[in-house]
Amino acid sequence: MSIHGETQGAGRVRGLKCRLCGRRYPKQALNFCTEDFGPLEVEYDYVAVARSGLSRQAIESRPRTMWRYRELLPLDGEPAVGVQVGGTPLVRADRLARALGHRGPLYVKNDAVNHPTLSFKDRVVAVALSKAVELGFRTVGCASTGNLAGSVAANAAAAGLEAYILIPDGLEQGKVIGCSVYGARVVAIAGNYDHVNRLCSQIAFRYGWGFVNVNLRPFYAEGSKSMGFEIAEDLGWRAPDQVVAPMAGGSLVGKLHKAFVELKQLGLIESAAPRMFGAQASGCNPITQAVKTDAAKVRPVRQPATIAKSLAIGDPADGFFASRLLRETGGWGEDVDDDAIVEGMMLLAETEGIFTETAGGVTVAVARKLIEQGRLDADGTTVLCITGNGLKTQEAVADRVARPVVIRPTIEEFEALVGSPAADLVPAGA
Repeated sequence: MSIHGETQGAGRVRGLKCRLCGRRYPKQALNFCTEDFGPLEVEYDYVAVARSGLSRQAIESRPRTMWRYRELLPLDGEPAVGVQVGGTPLVRADRLARALGHRGPLYVKNDAVNHPTLSFKDRVVAVALSKAVELGFRTVGCASTGNLAGSVAANAAAAGLEAYILIPDGLEQGKVIGCSVYGARVVAIAGNYDHVNRLCSQIAFRYGWGFVNVNLRPFYAEGSKSMGFEIAEDLGWRAPDQVVAPMAGGSLVGKLHKAFVELKQLGLIESAAPRMFGAQASGCNPITQAVKTDAAKVRPVRQPATIAKSLAIGDPADGFFASRLLRETGGWGEDVDDDAIVEGMMLLAETEGIFTETAGGVTVAVARKLIEQGRLDADGTTVLCITGNGLKTQEAVADRVARPVVIRPTIEEFEALVGSPAADLVPAGA
């Protein structure tokens, strides 16, 4: 029986299509065009989606997860894993807005509380592994800088799949433990993410396994759209004026924009013209550098050097498309150094009570920089995308937080520490 009361319907997904030459392929585990090696993307039959009766009312009547938008996700049936993923809060961040000098409505899309592994990667993995099950894979894997590793390991365990997780050696301990605990085979590679990714491509095709961000990448990337769908719905069925999102491989900004365009195409929102802004760390900024220099190609960063390890992808798979999108939408790409990243993490925690990982610190710090530059409209409706939880990268702020003061358990020592209470606060008769 369907967990949603209905099936998604295979007819709404036509197959895969090359983003460069337009050649079409059937639904399969393939991420590149065999003609020009361009990346493949899922193609939908939007007429069929419209005829399915998709409406605001239908969506709002469903459970508050990413699957309430199932007609625009690439599964033929019900999800095999991740049925509770999504539905994360869109937080009105007035205190942060004042600190940043942002006068208009400012929101934080907080995927740091996503289920089950506290990152937006739970969205893409839920789609990719559910598709892997549909395609008959029993062994799955990924190349990861941390968050994806934990999500693949957790969801593979829930689905009873064997998982191989390949990571660069030297990741934050919280992220290493966060994937090892689920019983996956974790292999650390002496090199950076790009070395890991190349090896995973070889493994996927040599062993015939389903690697979520290699041969399953077209399906995997579609999961990011659900974040955009939720933003539009929570804003009262409208797109924001501006979105600031972190960039590693560059897919997220593109899929957020695609989400708004799809909602507009189906008549669910009136306009889909947000300005998209991408955030990177200065120690690994291939996409923002391409934007700032108006370069036709993205030049890889050979030796990433930043505390934002989850964004340290020197040769981003979607870098060309991301840089083009930022310019076409009237947005921009900017990057910040490690000190600014930590300040961004601390500012979000101190103003809104949200503890984000280093990637979120990048997003906040870049937003501040864009406002100071006048590139981000301080009067517009702006959404900052927070993609991971700070509990995974505690090392980044360990030296910036105050150590506890130790006193003996007496009121006299507490008063010596904080001072005597005001007279009107002293209880009567004291």
